[in-house]
Amino acid sequence: MNKKWAVKRLTVNLTSSEAQKLEEYCAMTGRASTDVIRELVRSLPVDEKEVADIADSSQLAGLSSSRKSAT
Repeated sequence: MNKKWAVKRLTVNLTSSEAQKLEEYCAMTGRASTDVIRELVRSLPVDEKEVADIADSSQLAGLSSSRKSAT
């Protein structure tokens, strides 16, 4: 099987406002939610320096404490 099309099913729980935002975005762009989510996942940093830079930016913006408590 071509690895590009190997599938791993993932269930994501969204709040109603998050689901509505995704649905509205998909309606505006004409894209399927699966495609939008895949694109967002592909855009995630995987380089350690990129991740560290994002963590530093989050700390400066005061976001790290809310993210850490959610995990």
